[in-house]
Amino acid sequence: MIDFLTHITKKIVPQDYFVQNEAVLHQKKIVFTNGCFDILHAGHVTYLAKARQMGDLLVVGLNSDASVRRLKGPERPVNDQNARALLLAALEMVDYVTLFEEDTPYNLICQVKPDLLVKGGDYNVDNIVGADFVRQHGGQTCTIPLVEGFSTTSIIDHLKHQ
Repeated sequence: MIDFLTHITKKIVPQDYFVQNEAVLHQKKIVFTNGCFDILHAGHVTYLAKARQMGDLLVVGLNSDASVRRLKGPERPVNDQNARALLLAALEMVDYVTLFEEDTPYNLICQVKPDLLVKGGDYNVDNIVGADFVRQHGGQTCTIPLVEGFSTTSIIDHLKHQ
């Protein structure tokens, strides 16, 4: 019998995993996205499923707790980085999850060297962090439309007013 928790946690890897396994990983089309994924919701799942359909492997860069606090404020994240990583890794469409401490995933993108860099439709392709690096290495950058009505901030605001 498969130990599902072991299977899930093996999908959570350090950043240097991508450099150490570059030759094997790059036999497949790698799709990369990133975010805080603080409260996982249907919008996230839909977005990640669409991203995964664009390639063979989906790598999710996950902002560390300290990074989320700098970007979103002192009351965030709601869920710590270990819980967020575990939830993402439990999703069938996610192949790898890796944490990054910086405010942007630029250094991580340089290590992963994705064939496709994907962000939500609220981003302009020309302003996506790492798009220049991906293009220089023969890859592409694209956006996926957001699912209306779903956002972590709106969920938090709704809970505060209950």
